[in-house]
Amino acid sequence: MDAGRTPVELSALAINVAIPEDLRWRDTRRDEEFELQSLTIRMLPDGSLAAKAYGRPVAGGRGAYTSFPVPDRPELDALVAAAAAEAARRWSSHT
Repeated sequence: MDAGRTPVELSALAINVAIPEDLRWRDTRRDEEFELQSLTIRMLPDGSLAAKAYGRPVAGGRGAYTSFPVPDRPELDALVAAAAAEAARRWSSHT
């Protein structure tokens, strides 16, 4: 860090990732079925990753964009890891 600069404290870094159609799943909240279409992945201050899935109501309409836990599935773990690696690559070469 340069002398005289105040340290920057990051609380989290976040990326948004589209879930490929073949990996999407459905879940229910308050008797409404949602299709999960995207992930928000955050890198926490300790370097660990946290992910939430977001989706829209299957029935359509103006339902809320609602978050759900990400199931423990190897193919979703691989998607999170690949997205984090790609984000790291892009951050390291930012201009």
